[in-house]
Amino acid sequence: MRENKFQANLIKEIKETFPGCIVLKNDSSYLQGIPDLTVFYEDKWCALECKQNAKANHQPNQDYYVEKMNDMSFARFIYPENKDEVIKDLREKFNS
Repeated sequence: MRENKFQANLIKEIKETFPGCIVLKNDSSYLQGIPDLTVFYEDKWCALECKQNAKANHQPNQDYYVEKMNDMSFARFIYPENKDEVIKDLREKFNS
């Protein structure tokens, strides 16, 4: 599956899983390496970097921002192979 198709399906699933959430697509040309998506739900947020698959290359600064944002709240690389696990972790984070 192409990354943009995976991302579109992921956004739809996140909106269904967390009703009322806000999903923003971030602009990597503004800040190189910033994760693709930011999700706001109630008083919590997360950042997700979408990848086509588990072996996809990481662009410069992506690891840095995912780690930094995970220290602040919750951030992950997400791809078809780990999507269910990340959504499960996100449920735990958002419901805590």
